[in-house]
Amino acid sequence: MASPRTITIIALSVALGLFFVFMGTIKLTPRLSRDAYNEMKRAYKSYVRALPMLKKMGVSSILLRKSIGALEVACGIVMTLVPGRPKDVANFLLLLLVLAVLFFHQLVGDPLKRYAHALVFGILLTCRLLIARQPEEQPPEKRILSVNGDEQPLIHEAPPEKGKMKVS
Repeated sequence: MASPRTITIIALSVALGLFFVFMGTIKLTPRLSRDAYNEMKRAYKSYVRALPMLKKMGVSSILLRKSIGALEVACGIVMTLVPGRPKDVANFLLLLLVLAVLFFHQLVGDPLKRYAHALVFGILLTCRLLIARQPEEQPPEKRILSVNGDEQPLIHEAPPEKGKMKVS
């Protein structure tokens, strides 16, 4: 049976992966929601206007939106389907992406309701990464008692009864 830690990591990975595939797809194509797609286009134009450095580097709002959308879709697929270490790398990349998006929202002065989802999913990505990086709990090893050269397993000692003190 899978441990609660494993179940938590899998559940968070799938949920977060699907969310980022969905959000990335909205940034790339109007097929899922034309209104959301148009809103993304407008938002990314304001981000590029607020950071003239991007324009000097030749980054247009279209390139920025499509790059972020493609990265979200790719990392979301990895988070959902690929086992092992690549999930953690995708998790970290998405966390950096969420931080960048939060920076953009702050830069243009968006109200909290426009970026609350980014805060929540940033926290979830952080939690998933922290849980995944914790070492797996190992079952306690059996202690061995050596008596006259013979090794015997140590019998588990029961905790002392309440109100009584254990004396060795």
